[in-house]
Amino acid sequence: MADASKYEDNIKKYAKGYNQAAAEKIVGHLGIALRNRDSSLVSCSDETELQRVREKWCRGKLGLAQSNDDLDAAIGKICEVLKPEGGNKGRVTFYYLLAEHFGKLDDLAG
Repeated sequence: MADASKYEDNIKKYAKGYNQAAAEKIVGHLGIALRNRDSSLVSCSDETELQRVREKWCRGKLGLAQSNDDLDAAIGKICEVLKPEGGNKGRVTFYYLLAEHFGKLDDLAG
């Protein structure tokens, strides 16, 4: 299992609850990307980055079939929720909140 402990406090600041197994799956999925500061963060001002989140995470990993507009609206909502983080929107927390938003935490944890 991947160690999600260093992301736990940040996730708990914004999430409704905390599903450790789901957080560990996200950390495992991201793997070496988390070692690099740039790739461990989500830039809400970078359209290409947000499209990547939509296609690779929402569609690819979560298997969501919603329209691009619906997915983009959810991603925008997470950007707003994480606004207090400034330019340091952690990818693990961002992905966790998207999974939570779409009710996919148990799917990840299972």
